[in-house]
Amino acid sequence: MALRLYNTLTRTKDDFRPIDPARVRMYVCGPTVYDYAHIGNARPVIVFDLLFRLLRHVYGDDHVTYVRNITDVDDKINARAASEHPDLPLNEAIRKVTSVTEAQFMADVTEIGCLAPSAQPRATEHIDDMTAMIERLIARGVAYVAEDHVLFSPGAMNAAPGPRYGSLARRSLDEMLAGARVDVAPYKRDAMDFVLWKPSKPGEPGWPSPAGIAPLGRPGWHIECSAMSMAKLLAPWGGGLTCDDPAKNVFDIHGGGIDLVFPHHENEIAQSCCAFGTDVMANVWMHNGFLQVEGEKMSKSLGNFLTIRQLLNDWPGEVLRFNMLRSHYRQPIDFTLKGLEESWKLLDDWYGAVGALEGAEAAPTVVEALSDDLNTPKAIAEIHALDDASALAGSLRLMGFLAESPAAFAARRPRADVDAAEIEAAIEARLAARRAKDFAASDRIRDELAAKGIVLKDGKDPATGAAVTTWELKR
Repeated sequence: MALRLYNTLTRTKDDFRPIDPARVRMYVCGPTVYDYAHIGNARPVIVFDLLFRLLRHVYGDDHVTYVRNITDVDDKINARAASEHPDLPLNEAIRKVTSVTEAQFMADVTEIGCLAPSAQPRATEHIDDMTAMIERLIARGVAYVAEDHVLFSPGAMNAAPGPRYGSLARRSLDEMLAGARVDVAPYKRDAMDFVLWKPSKPGEPGWPSPAGIAPLGRPGWHIECSAMSMAKLLAPWGGGLTCDDPAKNVFDIHGGGIDLVFPHHENEIAQSCCAFGTDVMANVWMHNGFLQVEGEKMSKSLGNFLTIRQLLNDWPGEVLRFNMLRSHYRQPIDFTLKGLEESWKLLDDWYGAVGALEGAEAAPTVVEALSDDLNTPKAIAEIHALDDASALAGSLRLMGFLAESPAAFAARRPRADVDAAEIEAAIEARLAARRAKDFAASDRIRDELAAKGIVLKDGKDPATGAAVTTWELKR
């Protein structure tokens, strides 16, 4: 059966034809490691982990290379490093911070069932690749030096033969300028020009600058991914800066969140195509949709900002994964408590049905659904229809489930032996204590319920403003 993928670049769903079936290559933009990753960060990780698994299923484990980068050059990282390690040299302090946060990220995504990518390059390990690419862009007339900065010129790109800037976003320069947040700077030739390299300020990390610029500097965000994808997906097979054969300077799939289409991915394409003389950077561009929490955009101000780790404290990782995959990856997703509870129930039932079966093959109907642009809702519907435990086990494993034993998964179920009337009576007694300002009694009742696995949530009745308390079982 053919693997069909939706390509943001062409706006069509087509049969996937790898450049070389013996070495299928995929690059996905990874995290900026300054703190715990939030649940929105988990969506592309899960989506492209599933694609990685499917590609390995189709082409063989040894014939797929998946690269996901680590961004460790960032203002938020600098600020945290200076705050937490004021006595260390900045670069050393940054390495300490990013090593810890990278380890946190890897622990979190491993727990939600994601395989380790084939390679996870750090931006700071590829500065030389970035400066070499920048110098090539200057030599080709699409980048220029101004006040110790190097800037890329979309206008110069569009004035030359070859691909057009804006081909991914499908917008003109004027349309992109109208909708973009652009840095206004007197040294720019045009408002749409973007930074490839900038001088380091005091207290910022710095490296020797390209093109003979005197001060130490640091790369722009977009050049990082162009250089790391080149180093890990092109250079090992004879492509990259040392190769003038355009055919060797393209890889198969580039992925990320829909928010990266412009400017990040548009700028990656511009840099790479102009540096390598290609019409495309990657043949297929894939983007997952946005995530909301309980119907609202996730934000700290709304109090619904959730890290992966916070959720893992209450829910098994496979439940978070399944809850994500119930929606098609290109559609927006509303991440809800109800959805998590439904996902847990389904997985619990399937764990019980599978038992201890090992080594089963996925059902052809499930593989066919996944091969249609990762149609996970259809794949899950096909799993529901299976009456063969062996095919059920193989299908769930292909999608990244059944990492635990059935007994271990069952042991994580919420307690079922609670007396709802007793809990409601305790909550009413606690509310009465709060009204009487007997906070010691209120806290005691809360702690007694917590010891039984009952979590209380205090709020106000939207109609009357009266204090109300709801409860749920701790996960």
